[in-house]
Amino acid sequence: MNETKKSPQMYRWALAATAFCVIVVVLGAFTRLVDAGLGCPDWPGCYGHLTWPKSDEAVARAEAAFPEFPVEHDKTWPEMVHRYAAGILGLMILGLTIATWRRASRDPEHSYPRKLTLGLLILVIVQALFGMWTVTLKLWPQVVVAHLLGGFATLSLLWLLSQRYAGHRWRMPSNSVRRLRGITSLLWLVIIVVVAQIALGGWVSANYAALACTDFPQCHGQWWPEMDFRQGFNFAQDVGPNYLGGLLESDARTAIHVTHRLGALVVILLAGLLCWRLWQIKHRRPQRMALIIAGVLAVQVALGVTNILASLPLAVAVAHNAGGALLLLTLVTLAHRTYTAQRH
Repeated sequence: MNETKKSPQMYRWALAATAFCVIVVVLGAFTRLVDAGLGCPDWPGCYGHLTWPKSDEAVARAEAAFPEFPVEHDKTWPEMVHRYAAGILGLMILGLTIATWRRASRDPEHSYPRKLTLGLLILVIVQALFGMWTVTLKLWPQVVVAHLLGGFATLSLLWLLSQRYAGHRWRMPSNSVRRLRGITSLLWLVIIVVVAQIALGGWVSANYAALACTDFPQCHGQWWPEMDFRQGFNFAQDVGPNYLGGLLESDARTAIHVTHRLGALVVILLAGLLCWRLWQIKHRRPQRMALIIAGVLAVQVALGVTNILASLPLAVAVAHNAGGALLLLTLVTLAHRTYTAQRH
């Protein structure tokens, strides 16, 4: 990883964009969990409005234009607030990209993360397209999951950008740096597994399988209940007509839910191994990171179990989404520190 020139101003800008992206991700989770993904059946407006229809006359016109989608105010505003927040985030990323490239052209002797900002700009444009397809394809699960992963990727890259502009790095004895670099393969494996688990969580949500099992640790009172993996993970399913509420049978949803539980077990084992390897370095910085990762993972598991036993409380479900993002950000931080660690 090339060493980026420190810039307090750009760091604050990138950090502000990261914080705002957290809000957008949480708003997206809230919108999905309150079934407001089709709160506005058109795009980019809402029933032809810049915000959403409020007066009785506007509601009547909207329902006449979209007879299959009666106006529900508790679902229109979350969708439009999420859209406008995503639009603001896009403008912030555009500004970051322009500023980074201008600084790079004026100061060619130093390194600037031009490729990273350009990648972010392209990603946020693709995200806008997925947001549109989420509505036009009526919550097709493949698009919903891709949109979720795009949001997490945007958040991760913004956090990485802020870390690079801040110039944060670990300075440790040569032996500690060598041992830290020795966990690189394991770290990437954990990141891949966590991203896969996030995708599985999105698949659970997109197919309304969160409550397919309401007991824990068993499911329907069995360790291995009746499950239909073929239908549960049929990624070639046809588009439409409308996935609101889900279209899969009970056994297919159970298969998705149980797979997500098994994925959580894999994450716990591999992340636990990563924390143990960090602790063995015998230096306060990697040991502190081990404790942070273990703490975030423990909270995330507790939130997941609470979702099952308490029948998916909205606040807990949103927090579970945010916890997944936080776990990913801790791993991105560790990756940055691993590649930029310096010997002293």
